[in-house]
Formats: sequence, C-alpha cells, structure tokens
Amino acid sequence: MEEIKCAVLGLGRLGYLHAENLATKVSGAKLVKVVDPMEGRAEQVAKELNVDNWSQNPDDAFIDPGINAVVIVTPTSTHGEMITRASQNGKHIFVEKPLTQTVEEAEKVVKVLEENNTICQVGFMRRFDPAYVAAKKRIVAGDIGKPLYFKGVSRDGNVPHEEFIKNSGGIYLDVAIHDYDIARYLMEDDVESIHSTGNILLQSNQFMKKYNDVDQGMSTIRFKSGAAADIETMRVASYGYDIRGEVLGTEGSIQIGSMRQNDIKVFTKNNQSEDLVQDFPTKFGQAYLEEMMHFVDCIQTGSEPRCTANDAKKALEISIAATKSYKSNKTELLNN
Repeated sequence: MEEIKCAVLGLGRLGYLHAENLATKVSGAKLVKVVDPMEGRAEQVAKELNVDNWSQNPDDAFIDPGINAVVIVTPTSTHGEMITRASQNGKHIFVEKPLTQTVEEAEKVVKVLEENNTICQVGFMRRFDPAYVAAKKRIVAGDIGKPLYFKGVSRDGNVPHEEFIKNSGGIYLDVAIHDYDIARYLMEDDVESIHSTGNILLQSNQFMKKYNDVDQGMSTIRFKSGAAADIETMRVASYGYDIRGEVLGTEGSIQIGSMRQNDIKVFTKNNQSEDLVQDFPTKFGQAYLEEMMHFVDCIQTGSEPRCTANDAKKALEISIAATKSYKSNKTELLNN
C-alpha cells in the first residue's frame, strides 16, 4: 500500500499526541511536516520526533505536493477555513471535534468536501475506544434487544483556563458533544429533541458567568424512535477523569467504562486504594491511536471513515440545540 505522508497542524497536548503516533506507531503513515504558529514550537517538536520539515504557516502544508493528508488540531474557530483550504488543495483530512462552530459553516464545509472528493474523519475518539467498540458489537448482535435508553457521564476535574473557556463555545459544544455523538452511534438513531440545564457549582468557576457557560450540565434527549437519553457533563470532578456510559435495551443492559487505570483493587490495613485515571490522554490513549490508524487505512483503501463530516455536523447540531435550550430553558427540536 502507498505510504501516506502526513502533516500535523497545531502542536498542543493533543496535537503532539497525534504527531507522536504518526511518527512512531501508525503503520503505512509517515509524518513529514509539523506546523504551529507559536515561535519555536514546531521546530522543537520536529527535533523530538525526527521530522525533517516544520513551519509556523499552515499554507506550507496545504501547498506541499508531497503531503497526502493533514491532521488539524487548531482552535475550533479556524476549523472551517483549515478544512476548506486543505480540501481545495487535494489533502485528505483528520480534524478534531467540533467540525466547526456553527451549523451554517459546517454545511459549507461538507459541500466543499463532497465537491473535492476528500476523505474527512472527525476526532470523536470514543468510537474507537475498546470498551465502546465492544459495546457497539454487542448491541449490533442484538445481545440487549432493542436499545431504549442511553446514559452518559462525562466528569472532568481539569478545568480549562479562562481564555480557553472564552473561546470554547461552552460546555455543551466542548464536552457534551462527545456524549451526543456516541449516543447517536450506539443507539443508531437521530435526536428529535433536547432539553438542557446548567449550573456553576464551584466558587472558583464563577468567572464562567461572563461567557454564559457552566461547570455542570444536564441534557435530556428524545430520539426519533421514541428512545431516550440523559447526559451529565461536569468540570468539577476533583477525583479524576470519569467517563462512563450505559445502553439499556429490551433484553438487557451494557455498562461501558471504568475509572480504573488498571482493573484491580488494592486493599491495605488502612483503606482501599484505587489507581484512578486523571486525564484524557491516559483514558483514551489507545483510542487516539486506533482512530489515526483507521484514518490512514481509509485513505489507502478509499473507505468511508467511521466518523464522517456528516456525523460531526449532526453532533454539532445537537450541541447548538443544547446550548440554545440551556439559555432559553425550553426544549429544542432538531431537523433531521
């Protein structure tokens, strides 16, 4: 198979992880360029990962005829422009969620991708996490009958700094969107309506009021089939990074996820000790690798990614509706 030559745009914590995977772990891929606007960052990463080319300008990746694919891990506000320029320059695209910040921009992006026959995979990594993959297989096999209800829990104690919150789009777009996407995926159903509520629970997070954001949110969902879901989203989990899910069906239930870094229990004379996951790279490290392997394979085989731009647009529509619902305290209907 042809070796896929890749560039990574944006070298923060997640961008670096993707770059490291492409440079050292993804068969069939070669990382040939890293890009970041921060002075010295791209050069530093290039040296660490033994990459020959680096730049502060994304155009250097878009116009390079030797690059087959770009991995976009830049701020959300830049996604639409980055995707459009990459597609128009013949590059296949992996882009972190969300696809864009507005549904209108997402629709334009999807059209550009279709016009240029671009493979575009969006980074909803839970679809590649071993536990969620196993759950999906059991649901498809009919082991729990017809899915009736999804429960999602996303609790994170790593509160982003104020500048991030200011530009994040809010908790429903930044965090809950992962649960909205995995709910659609596991239930194999589209959302008909959503009602969201939110609060600021920690005194240290009161600054979020300035941006009409919250550190605790709840979303109640009704699917087109009549199935239901509720999704809990928090930035107040001091004990660790707690991501769980459950699908209840007519014939049983599947509970997904654990906080344990190693699935063991340790008991001492003083207490019981758990080795708990503390951050997203630890929790989803394997999923990030699997999704990048899948992306490269899709380019090599011409296959459709497991999470397409259209999937991402639907997750974005749910997130936008959830945000509107929180602000209005009314149920929002979705047009599917």
